[in-house]
Amino acid sequence: MTPEDKARLPYRPCVGVVLANPAGLLFAGERIDTPGAWQMPQGGIDKGEDPEDAALRELWEETGVTRDMVEVEAVTPDWITYDLPPDLLGKVWKGKYRGQKQLWYLLRFNGADDGINIQTEHPEFSRWQWMGPDDLVASIVPFKRTVYEKVISTFRKEL
Repeated sequence: MTPEDKARLPYRPCVGVVLANPAGLLFAGERIDTPGAWQMPQGGIDKGEDPEDAALRELWEETGVTRDMVEVEAVTPDWITYDLPPDLLGKVWKGKYRGQKQLWYLLRFNGADDGINIQTEHPEFSRWQWMGPDDLVASIVPFKRTVYEKVISTFRKEL
């Protein structure tokens, strides 16, 4: 794909969830399809779906955590974008997108750890843990690291 072709592709509208426990540690899941790659829950916004509703839906789909277990504390003031690396461009999302534009939500987890269940209908994570913000950023795949740095910087005072 040429740079011009890539530039014509749109960004996929998406949400991300920073799930923080009362101690300020963050949920991180290790991707089933990429051992060693950790991330926070995230996913696409369905057509006509409110972004906050999408964040809560994605959280439930990936972790089993329901709305009654969280409080929405903040949202990034604007979209944060990232481009796919060349080896993934044209392969994921049926080649329709150059990357993602994401709104991130900070959700405070008020449940017990046994309320988290990553063995969902379509599991994305092989295991999970609570991580400090800086450790989480250091564990993210390189092409998403700048996004995670911006998100953590935005929410740092609330963590």
